Amino acid sequence: MEGLVVLALIGVVAFVWRRVSRLERELAQLRSELRGGVSRPAPGAVPAGRAMEPDLPVPAAAHGPAADAAALAGLSSGPPGALHERAAGWGRLAVPRFDFEDVFGRLLPIWVGGVTLAVAGIFLVRWSIDAGLLTPAVRVLLAGLFGLALVGGAEAAFRWRERVADPRVAQALAGAGLATLYAAFYLAGSAYGLIGSGAAFVALAGVTGAAIGLSFRFGLPSAILALVGGFAAPALVGSEDANLPLLTLYLALVTAGLAFTGRRQGRAWLGIAALAGGLGWGALLIAGGTERTPETAVLGAYLVLLGAVLPALSGTGARPGRLVRVGASGLAALQLAILVQQGGFGGLEWGLYMLLGAALAWFGWREPAMREANAVAAAVAMALVALWPSAQAQEFGLVAGGLAAIFAGVPLVQLGRAAGRTIDVAQAALVALGLAIAIHLRFIDGLADAPSPGLALALVATAGIAVGAALLAGRSAGIDPRWVWTAQGIAAIAAYDAAAQVLPEGAMPWAAAIVAASFALRTGRAFGAIAALWAIAALWALDPLGTWLRAGLEGLVGVPVTVEKLPALRTVALDLLPIAFLSAAWRRAGVPHAALRRVLEAAAFAGCLVAVHVGFRVLFAGVAGADFVDTGVVERSLWQALLVGGAWLALARGLTRAGLALAIGALLHFGWFSLVLHNPLWSEQAVGPLPIANALVAMYAAPLAALLLVGHRLAKEPPWLGWSIDAATMAVLAAFALSELRQAFAGSLLMAPPVSPTEDLLRSFTAIVLAALFLLWGSRGRGGRTWRVGSLAVMVAAVLKVFLVDAAGLEGLGRVASFMALGFSLIGIGWFYNRQLRTAAA
Repeated sequence: MEGLVVLALIGVVAFVWRRVSRLERELAQLRSELRGGVSRPAPGAVPAGRAMEPDLPVPAAAHGPAADAAALAGLSSGPPGALHERAAGWGRLAVPRFDFEDVFGRLLPIWVGGVTLAVAGIFLVRWSIDAGLLTPAVRVLLAGLFGLALVGGAEAAFRWRERVADPRVAQALAGAGLATLYAAFYLAGSAYGLIGSGAAFVALAGVTGAAIGLSFRFGLPSAILALVGGFAAPALVGSEDANLPLLTLYLALVTAGLAFTGRRQGRAWLGIAALAGGLGWGALLIAGGTERTPETAVLGAYLVLLGAVLPALSGTGARPGRLVRVGASGLAALQLAILVQQGGFGGLEWGLYMLLGAALAWFGWREPAMREANAVAAAVAMALVALWPSAQAQEFGLVAGGLAAIFAGVPLVQLGRAAGRTIDVAQAALVALGLAIAIHLRFIDGLADAPSPGLALALVATAGIAVGAALLAGRSAGIDPRWVWTAQGIAAIAAYDAAAQVLPEGAMPWAAAIVAASFALRTGRAFGAIAALWAIAALWALDPLGTWLRAGLEGLVGVPVTVEKLPALRTVALDLLPIAFLSAAWRRAGVPHAALRRVLEAAAFAGCLVAVHVGFRVLFAGVAGADFVDTGVVERSLWQALLVGGAWLALARGLTRAGLALAIGALLHFGWFSLVLHNPLWSEQAVGPLPIANALVAMYAAPLAALLLVGHRLAKEPPWLGWSIDAATMAVLAAFALSELRQAFAGSLLMAPPVSPTEDLLRSFTAIVLAALFLLWGSRGRGGRTWRVGSLAVMVAAVLKVFLVDAAGLEGLGRVASFMALGFSLIGIGWFYNRQLRTAAA
């Protein structure tokens, strides 16, 4: 373990020293050039008088972005070409070169020596403990003297820097001495109890102050060695019975000192390293657990310091600073949440978490950049209160009220005073959502069996937070409207949950739909609330819609759909129709988004269509019965007629998309269910005993009317659509004629008796007659070329059937006569076809 720590320290020190020394040397050279007009030496050359001073410490005022910007700004005053030369020099210094002799011969020995001295001092104390040679007081005294001696040696090296000729000697001695002093005072106060907590606090504060002061005197590497050694001292010394309050104070001082040093020297990453080390120790302390109340309080205060105070005072830049603040606050909030869970969600633990929230809220009030960190802590708090396993109503109310006051009250006040930001709206809205979820998870099991006014009031209060955020957002400029909509939606969800505690279950879908429709038709601005209530209504509609779809999928594969498989009328009326009503009302209110209008139109259309279909099936079964064989054709024909009638009404009222959808739906329904799956020609379906006046007329009339509507509406569309509609019309007419012929011979059940030779010949004759009628219709200029081509195809197919199939059993002269008749028939077809074409042209 110790070897790994030593190697890590050596690597960190080597990297940081090399980077810092190069940058400081370059800045010093630039300042000397700008002040005295000295020309820049060639790369790699050492100026006169500085051959043995590679990295003298630079005063604090020379560090930081401002000084760098001033130095660079002065470059333009130099001679022509100087700026390019200096920029090239900076580019060469951006990536340091690795030189084995420089690193392992000149650089590492001094720094390894300093680290070794620090570790040697700690190991010396530990060896004396294990050997039992010295009393605790003598051990601590020797460690302190050793540390002071090292610091004194550093000061001597600094004063005699001309003779030493290397500032790293002073930096290494100072860092080792400070690390030894940290360990000595930690042992005196924590392990041995030689001094009280107050004296130990003063001593550690003094060492921290010395570290900060020496960092400005000896340079940044000294501060890194001292404070990194300070973080490592508790782990290296290793006391089994540590004083947790003193340890947390010690860690707080180390973290604060490092953060303060980084801020003063303009190095943000130094503060980040401090916060990371402090929060890492916080995680270790929480993992070890706390047994006494004072320890819990001290540890919680330590986490509040690291999560709120230090990030606010770190002085980091814009984007990195935001990440540091959010990260530190989030980690501290998570560690405090674990502390709350370990303490059984007690009052002290909750108080500590609220202390963190209050500190973040206070800093956020003074500095808007801290509000993102406060929002992270609020999110952790909402997750924690939602996971509270056994909260009583009174204590839950106190905790929830305190969290709401801290994490939602402050953002609402900011919004009210026109100083709010988008993060304030988001935080207040998400706090309201988190509290509503926590109330529901803890006290509500499904829908309320009995009215609960208390829970309803609590949920109304959470909804009020979101409502306030949405209403007050208009007072501040630059608020993202999407978060305003989110706040409206959260308010609607919480209010709906409150209504569910006092209203019966059957009224809830319509309650959501009516309230949202009133918002849409009257105000039109509460987009978030309307969308949330629309989603709630859609969730209610999923159950009947799923039942209907399941029955429909079975019907697609040929399984008869009975009334028992469809959702009940009451379920459709209470759960499905609200989404159709709300969608229609919202669309009528004038939704500006085209995509949303299409979604609302589809939802309203689908809801109404399913409701009408279920109502039709239930009514038809009640009047005509549910026998599939006796009533299947009539039921499908009436349903297809309803679809075509709805398409005609929709097209008449200008609802083009809805009308076309109904007409195409009627065609698809006929094509799959009536023509393919349950066609009376091969499926047991009764059509009626009377010729012509039977169910076949209604069965084929609906698709013909649908084709007429679609063809009329889409007459100007691409040509392929026109001839497709004509071809489908001819196919439907041919199927109707053949079905009626079969009904004349077979009766109500078309598939029952076998086909006789006479009927078979009449099929061919019927096809020829249909072909002639198609040709006449096409030649008159009404049907066009598609009908003429279709008639020719039907006529040729009919003639070939007569002479190749019907006359296949003939032999001798009969066969010769049949082929002669086939030839004359084909000639006659061609003559008749050409005559009709000439007539049409004339």
